[in-house]
Amino acid sequence: MKQIITIFLFTLLVGSVTAQSVRVTLSGKVVSHQNQSAMSYVNIALFRNTTQDFVVGSISDERGQFVLTDVAPGTYQIRISYLGFLPKTQELVIGNLSPYLNLGTFAMEEDPNRLEEVTITGRQPDGVSAKMDKKVYDLGENISQIGGSVLDAMKNLPGVTLEQDGKVSLRGSDKVAVLIDGRQTAITGFGNQTGLDNLPASSIERIEIINNPSAKFDANGNAGIINIIYKKNKDEGFNGKIGLTAGLGALWIKKQNLPEVGKQYQNTPKINPSLSLNYKKNRVNWFLQGDYLHTPTLNKNEFVDRTYDDGTIVRQQTRRNRDTNFSTLKTGLDWSPTDKDLFSLSGLFSREKILDHGEEPFYNKDLTVRNRLWTFLEDELKTTATASASYQHKYQQPGRLLTIGLNYTFHREDEKYFFKNTLPDSFGEDAFKLLSDEHVGDLTVDYVQPMRYGRVEGGLKLRRRYIPTNMQFFPGANSPIDSLAGGWANYNETIPAVYGNYVYENQRIELEAGMRFEFVDLRYTVNPSHPTYKSNGYTYSQPFPNLRFAYKFDDHNKLSIFYNRRVDRPNEVDIRIFPKYDDAEIIKIGNPALSPQFTSTIETGYKSNWEKGYFYSALYYKFTNHTITRIGTIVPGSTIIYNIFQNAGNSSSTGVELLAQHQLASWLDLSLNVNVYRNNISAFTVQNLYPIESMYTAAAQSTWSGNGKLIGNFKFKSGISLQLSALYMAPDVVPQGRTGSRYGVDMGAKKQLPKGDIFLNASDLFNTMVTRRTVIGDGFHYTSNDYYETQVIRIGYHYKF
Repeated sequence: MKQIITIFLFTLLVGSVTAQSVRVTLSGKVVSHQNQSAMSYVNIALFRNTTQDFVVGSISDERGQFVLTDVAPGTYQIRISYLGFLPKTQELVIGNLSPYLNLGTFAMEEDPNRLEEVTITGRQPDGVSAKMDKKVYDLGENISQIGGSVLDAMKNLPGVTLEQDGKVSLRGSDKVAVLIDGRQTAITGFGNQTGLDNLPASSIERIEIINNPSAKFDANGNAGIINIIYKKNKDEGFNGKIGLTAGLGALWIKKQNLPEVGKQYQNTPKINPSLSLNYKKNRVNWFLQGDYLHTPTLNKNEFVDRTYDDGTIVRQQTRRNRDTNFSTLKTGLDWSPTDKDLFSLSGLFSREKILDHGEEPFYNKDLTVRNRLWTFLEDELKTTATASASYQHKYQQPGRLLTIGLNYTFHREDEKYFFKNTLPDSFGEDAFKLLSDEHVGDLTVDYVQPMRYGRVEGGLKLRRRYIPTNMQFFPGANSPIDSLAGGWANYNETIPAVYGNYVYENQRIELEAGMRFEFVDLRYTVNPSHPTYKSNGYTYSQPFPNLRFAYKFDDHNKLSIFYNRRVDRPNEVDIRIFPKYDDAEIIKIGNPALSPQFTSTIETGYKSNWEKGYFYSALYYKFTNHTITRIGTIVPGSTIIYNIFQNAGNSSSTGVELLAQHQLASWLDLSLNVNVYRNNISAFTVQNLYPIESMYTAAAQSTWSGNGKLIGNFKFKSGISLQLSALYMAPDVVPQGRTGSRYGVDMGAKKQLPKGDIFLNASDLFNTMVTRRTVIGDGFHYTSNDYYETQVIRIGYHYKF
C-alpha cells in the first residue's frame, strides 16, 4: 500500500495539454412571414448579452441568407431589423462542439411601430479540447525532443508511454491506431506503429491524442487514436523552411559486455536535414516536405538469464548495432476552382534501409563455458508509396459539407537474414529471405449537416487490403528453424463500413451519439505443404456505438461521460505463419487461428479552467475479451522457446488520469500528468500447435501500475526557452509475467531568431532508462534487462524564408 501511495503521489506531478481557441460560424435565412419569400439587405447584428457590446454584423444576400463568422462561444443578443418590419429577437446558445451552426429561418412580420431586442447565449471556450476526447500538441513547443523522431516526440505527451520495440501505449495499452493526416498508412502500420521511430519529427506540425473516438473513425484500436499531422504552410507566395539537426547517442556504456562479445555502438552520430517548401497564388496551393534521417543506434543490448525446471541455467547477451537511413518525401496540390469546391492531390514516398549486425553468446551459470555463439546480419529494405485524392464541396449553407476521398498505399518488406551458429563441436550457417507486398485501398464519403443546436454527420468507407508474402529458408547444420515451414501465404481483407453521428448542445447540456457498423471478411490462404497451419480466416458483422453526455456547471466547469466499443483485429504480422528468430533460442510465430478482441470502455471526465491554467481528471474502465498476446512454450528435451500469438481470455483495466497546467509566473509554467491504473488478467488456458501441440494454463494476475510526467517550461526575455521533463513508469503485468519500472529526464533549450531558431537538447540525460521483464512459462522462467541506447544529445538550426 505504501508503494501504491508513493506512486500515486509522485505521478500527481505530471501533464501537458494545449488549449484550443474555438471559433464558430453562424448562418441563417430571412424570409417574409406573409409569403415566405427571401428578403435581401436585412441587417443582422450580434451583441454581447451582458455588456451589450457590438460583436459582428452582416446583411442578408439575394437568397435571404446571412453568415456571421469568427464568433467565440458565449452569451449574445442577435438583432435582425429591416425598415417596415418588426425587429426579431431570439436567445441562442453558442457552444464549443460545432464550428458551424445553422440558426434556421427567421420570418419577418410587417409592423413598423414596434421594436424589440433579441438575446443569444453561449459559453467561453474550455482550456483543453471542447469535448474532452482529444488533446492537441504543437511539436514546435516540444523543445526537449526537437530533432528526433516522432516516437521521441511522443515521450512528453500525457498518457503515452513507449516500449523498446517501438510500440506506443495509451493508458497502459499498446492497441493504438496511428494515423497520418487522418488516414492509416503502412509507415505507421495497419494495427501497429512500425515506422514511428524513423519518421522525423521535423516534418510534423502537431499530434492529436483521441482517447474516445467518435463513430466517424475506424473502430480499430481499443486504446484510442494518435493522429499525426504533417506541416502544410498556406501563406501567400513562395516560402519555406530549411533545417539541419546533428547529434550523438550512446555517450557511455550502461552495461559491460559478457566475455568475448564485440564492441557496442558508442557515440553514434545522428543527422537530420529537412526542407519544407510552399507556394500559394490565387486558387492554387502547392507544398513539399522532405526529410532524411541517418541514425546508427545501439538498438538492443539485452542480458537474459533463463532457468529451466530441470536445473539448466542459460545466460546470454544480445548485442545489436543498427544502421538506419530513412528518407521521406511528401508533396501535394490543393486547387479551388470555385469558392465552394476544393480538389486535393498528395503523395508520400519513403525508403527505409536497416542493417542489424551483432552477436549473441550463450553461457552456463557461472560464465565459464560458452555453449553457443550466434552472430547475425539482418538486411531490411522497406519501401512505402501513398497516393491520396479528395474532393470537398461546400454548400451555400456554411458548414454543410460533402467530402469524397480515395487513398492507396503500397508497402514492400524485402528482408534478408544471415546467421552463423557456432557450437562446441560444430558450425552452421542459416539464412532466410522474406518478401511481402502490401496493397491497401480506401474509399470514403463523409457528409456534415449543421443544425440549429448542433450537427448531423454520416458517411461510408470501403477498404480492400491484399498482402502476398513469401518466405524462403536455407537452414544450416543444427539449425532450430523448420525449413518445411516456409513457402507462401496470402492475406485478403475486405471491410465495408457505414456510420452516423449526432451532436446536440444547449446552454447546459451536450450530447453526442453515434453508431458505426462494420463488416469484416478476412481470408488467409496458406501454402498447402505447411506442416502445421492450413487456410484460415474469419468474418464478422458488428456494431460499434459511441455516446458522450456532458453537463456544463458554468463557463469553467464541465462533467462528461463517455462510452464506446472498439475492436483490435489481428494484423497480418500477428497471423504470419513463418517462424522467425527473436534470438537464437526464442522463435516467434504468428497464428492464423487468431480472432479479433473486442473492448468496451466507460469513462467519466471532469474539467475545470482558471485564469492561468486548468485541471482535468478522468476515471475509466476497459473490458476486453479474447485478449491477443504472445505465449511462450517449450518442447520437452529442448531449451528453445516458441512465442506464439494467442487469444488469452479476458482482461480489464481500471484507472484514473489527471492533468494540470498552471502558469506560475510570466517566465514559468508547469504541466503535470498522472495515469494510475489496475490491470487484471483472468486465468486462461490456450493450445499451441507449433511445433507440436501443447497446452498452457495461467492463473489470474492483477497489479497496480501507472506513469507520471512533469514538464517545466521557462521563457526568458532574451528569447531563450528552456524545457525540463521527467518521466516515471511503474511496474506492470503481462499475460506471462511482469515488466519493471523505468524513469528518465530530458532537457532542451531553444533560441528564437529573426528568421528561424537554434536549439540544443538531451534525452535520458542521466542514462537511466532500462527495460526489465520477467516471463514465467511451463517448465521455465527468465529475466531480461535491456540496456539499449536511450541517451542522445542534439543540436540544430532552422531557417525560414
